[in-house]
Amino acid sequence: MSNTYGESAATNQLIRTSFNTEETSSKNLRRKPVWDEVDYDELGENQRYSTWLSVEKGCHGPKPYPSWLIEDASALDTELGILKTGKEGDVFLVERATTERSSLLAAKRYRGREHLQFSRSQAYSEGRSARRSRDNRAVKNNSSYGKEVSALQWASAEWTYLRRCHEAGVPVPYPVQIDGTEILMEFIADPDNERAAAPRLQQIPRHDPRLASLWEQLAGAMESMVGLGIAHGDLSAYNMLVAGERLVIIDVPQCVDLLGNVQGLDFLHRDCINVCDFFTSKGLERDAEELFSSLLATMFV
Repeated sequence: MSNTYGESAATNQLIRTSFNTEETSSKNLRRKPVWDEVDYDELGENQRYSTWLSVEKGCHGPKPYPSWLIEDASALDTELGILKTGKEGDVFLVERATTERSSLLAAKRYRGREHLQFSRSQAYSEGRSARRSRDNRAVKNNSSYGKEVSALQWASAEWTYLRRCHEAGVPVPYPVQIDGTEILMEFIADPDNERAAAPRLQQIPRHDPRLASLWEQLAGAMESMVGLGIAHGDLSAYNMLVAGERLVIIDVPQCVDLLGNVQGLDFLHRDCINVCDFFTSKGLERDAEELFSSLLATMFV
């Protein structure tokens, strides 16, 4: 996988060739092709060519593609800074641009073996397994190789849940592409500053006039997820963004299967408590048991 900016031209680059087609005077033969190295050295330290066309089939987001998505292989990806750090990986702000247009993306990169400090509870991933028994043993033993397998599994899980949720109408960032342990997704911007991330739900003030609308969006999102047979598993005001009037749920790699995971309903109940406690603290009283019962009714209809 190539997630590092400034790598050699041989990695994920489209190399143009130029052939000297002059005929020799003695033989009707062409000269051997000569590589015409494009000015790759002119790329900045935090730049690379778009990886859109280099990722495998099935690693692009769901169709129809949004109008802002850039598919041009000649586009440049420029890293603009870090948005969030975590034990498993970091999220960067990336601009993908051509000479005609550009769009901002969030690049979530799970760390490689040498820097990985994986702390996700195996309770979330109950029921998931790698195809090879060797990989399962390595993950269980928490070896260096097992950590690398875990990173790939969690990245794959987040990609899968992003796609499923987006296709079901759950308000999550649009998943653009996955390349190994890097996921590119829609950047959720602050409407007042297009290059700044939208604030977390945690940051909105008490008695904010948007609270009722945000609650309705959240309750609808949780109902849609339950309809998919999953719960977020770690839902709180810290992993939801507020872009103006729009609520967006982020950080979904730990989603749990409500039927396949023996603790699935416990995770759902905890999500209900977390979100209801938050809205109540902001002046919009909500009952966790009422929400939980409502979601269960949806689940078993």
